[in-house]
Amino acid sequence: MSAEPQVMVLTPDWHEAVVAVEQAGQPHPWSARQLAEALAAKDHQVVGVVGSRGNGDELLGFAVLACLPFEAELQAITVAPAARRQGVAKALLERLIATATDWGSERLLLEVRASNAQALGLYRGLGFIEEGRRRGYYPAAEASSLREDALLMGRGL
Repeated sequence: MSAEPQVMVLTPDWHEAVVAVEQAGQPHPWSARQLAEALAAKDHQVVGVVGSRGNGDELLGFAVLACLPFEAELQAITVAPAARRQGVAKALLERLIATATDWGSERLLLEVRASNAQALGLYRGLGFIEEGRRRGYYPAAEASSLREDALLMGRGL
């Protein structure tokens, strides 16, 4: 990469890149239609970390934030496999915390797979605490496994 990655609000023009990162980075990705709707929605903001490569920009990761009454919700966050463990998710979350605060939200909520130790460490480090559990919420990572619990986390703003 030739330039420092930038955190920015993504427009519908980024749809193809967002879909590519989502498909590469998630075992159960959002559909192209769901991502297009998030990019176009007035009550959502899609934020990305973009780096320069050669003659163009490369999307390293993105997150979808929904504005709800009195709170904001992180609905999706995905980092491209090649960009993991480089601070992309932390940069996205810091931007979302600032955005939710600017919106006047009182809290920021999220859910995460109970087995996702890396994400849990990141979320806890940014002040999120576990507030509940949805039993059997996520599809199993492997066909022979049982469904997986989601941990509900939140933090005040």
